Amino acid sequence: MAAAGKIEKLIVAGRELAISNPHKVLFPAPKYTKLDLVRYYIAVADGALRGAGGRPNMLVRYPDGIEGEHFYQKRAPAARPRWIEVVNLHFPSGRAAEEVVPRDAAALAWLANLGCLELHPHPVRAEDLEHPDELRIDLDPVPGVTWEQVREVTAVAHAVLEDFKLVGWPKTSGSRGMHIVVRIERRWGFDELRHGALALAREIEQRAPQLATSKWWKEERHGVFVDYNQNAKDRTVAAAYSVRPTPDARVSTPLAWDEVDVCEPSDFTLTTVPVRFKQRGDVHAAIDQHAGSLAGLLELFARQGLGDAPWPPHYKKQAAEPPRVQPSKRKHPLLEIGRARRKEDALAGLERWRARHPDAAAHLEAADVLIDAMRGRYSTWTRIRVNLQHVPEELRPTQETLDPDEKILPSS
Repeated sequence: MAAAGKIEKLIVAGRELAISNPHKVLFPAPKYTKLDLVRYYIAVADGALRGAGGRPNMLVRYPDGIEGEHFYQKRAPAARPRWIEVVNLHFPSGRAAEEVVPRDAAALAWLANLGCLELHPHPVRAEDLEHPDELRIDLDPVPGVTWEQVREVTAVAHAVLEDFKLVGWPKTSGSRGMHIVVRIERRWGFDELRHGALALAREIEQRAPQLATSKWWKEERHGVFVDYNQNAKDRTVAAAYSVRPTPDARVSTPLAWDEVDVCEPSDFTLTTVPVRFKQRGDVHAAIDQHAGSLAGLLELFARQGLGDAPWPPHYKKQAAEPPRVQPSKRKHPLLEIGRARRKEDALAGLERWRARHPDAAAHLEAADVLIDAMRGRYSTWTRIRVNLQHVPEELRPTQETLDPDEKILPSS
């Protein structure tokens, strides 16, 4: 290894790499430099490639370190070595881009030289871009939730996976949460992958309703959010062994299941993880030997009967997706059924409406039928409305002539 001005030359995997500005500080507090980052990825290359290798990767670049601006780059830089592999990836927007596919330690070192702290692979292999081989469980605590609660939800997720004969591989997110990676057979598309993840998230919520949530809107969340949308096409998460932009340079670190209850996120940093890797190797080394079936989760999705859930905002509206409006701003889809002086007459009109619209009526919950005692100028009367919030959009009737429609003066 020889230094030449602001260039440090390294031989990695048989290739010569020029590291520009090697002593630029990327993490001010511990004073970790770009060269430190490059050496880190060389040290853990076997594990990092197991997580991100052979896959298209979005680049998340921090050219001026964690205190400078960062940016996301889908397209591989035009100025790149000829040996850097790329693959043409098509996105839900209809656009396409050539993304980097790292195959060896030299490619990881080259990415680190670009200021890529993290590895952000898509859940597909470069040779088959339409059939994911990885389901990702992202356990994201809302503000104020303790690490102990994250551990508890991780245990629940582990139990669900075992019940569906799937092998989960936990890792710290490198921030406040936990990830569980599940290898699956390459038999399904992205929509099915997301449905499986959504079913799993709902099952975790059902088993631990006080600890976990599958609710997409932040105002509805509590505890630990199970982010099913990380499995939508074009979404990426920080892969195993990614260095995260935290002041202490934490690493998203693979764990054995017996470590989940005893580890702390701060245990794993750019300096401690290479030591751990040298001593233990990659504790996820067998992950590719345990590809499971998504069929059980897809059957669960059908049994749950809850339909789709909201997609991220930049995705086009899906056919079966519920209204993409946060609850506090959502207008409830109310229909007025009838008005009558006598409550019995109004209820009779409701039963006639149910008979005309049995499919919609079957989805109504008790709280969806609103029976209001209204005060008129001289007497009370009854108004009946139904809230169609639980009725699929395609089954929702439109407003009809009131039945009964007694000419009652409005309330005053």
